[in-house]
Amino acid sequence: MTSSRLPRLIAQPWLLTFALVALVWCGAGLTLRGFGSWGHLRYLLELSAVIGIAAAGQTLVVIAGGIDLSVGAIITVSAILLPMLSPAADPTGLVGLVATLALATGIGCLNGAGAAYLRVPPIIMTLAMATFLQGLLIIVAGGSAVSVSNPAVIWLGSARPLGLPAGVILWVIVSAAILLVIHRMPFGARLLAIGANPLAAKLTGLGVERASLRLYAASGFFSGLAGILLLGMNRQGYAGIGEPYLLTSIAAVVLGGTSILGGRGTYAGTIPGAILLVTTTALITVVNASPGWRSIMFGSLILALLLISGREARR
Repeated sequence: MTSSRLPRLIAQPWLLTFALVALVWCGAGLTLRGFGSWGHLRYLLELSAVIGIAAAGQTLVVIAGGIDLSVGAIITVSAILLPMLSPAADPTGLVGLVATLALATGIGCLNGAGAAYLRVPPIIMTLAMATFLQGLLIIVAGGSAVSVSNPAVIWLGSARPLGLPAGVILWVIVSAAILLVIHRMPFGARLLAIGANPLAAKLTGLGVERASLRLYAASGFFSGLAGILLLGMNRQGYAGIGEPYLLTSIAAVVLGGTSILGGRGTYAGTIPGAILLVTTTALITVVNASPGWRSIMFGSLILALLLISGREARR
């Protein structure tokens, strides 16, 4: 029985991604001075937390057969508008944090409503929303950076409870919640069914429209949460701060074994997928290449990893 289980375990994409992360970390730790130190690894995990949290909602959406191209724009909106939504009379800063998350969730709801009830293809709906938000930010912020003085956000970006960055602890909580939803709650089974065959799921009365609305709302919420964490880490928000996290959120999902066609996947693979992307970026930075070559190398490595791992479902 043990011998029959081993091939099935090895065939799990998320286990392979974890193994690849361990291999890269061990190899880099042995060849690059200081890479394997706890301080550096902790820094990589802190950066991975932003991608991982942004990819949490993206994972749910992709499993159900959709995609959210407004993730980067919602991150930017959250990072820029939070200081404006934080009243000076609130000493804790929680009011601004809650208001920002509510705004991000509302944007996600609009995405879900357009995709589910207006029958706009998700890729078009979310891309249009991203374009609208970018224009809105130009009008509101005028392209200037905004600094944060919100105590809750500053604490989230700088605190080290139990020796770990607060963002990493937040990521652990988010991961536990997403894994619980996907694997231990009926809603997770509905996601897989909707992603595998939306028409059949609708005919069986699964409530495809309501589920889609909730999924995009969740994606907006987690994108907003990632934007808040990023703002706390950088101490300022500016136009385009969330742009790098659109493609990385999708790449982390796919690298973790979730089918871009929907109907198959788990957030357990997105976790190492996010870490692998940050580690790859760090290794490319070590070679001191120009920004153009960094983009080429980074894109090539992602493509190579996807081709080697063979994540995509063959139908």
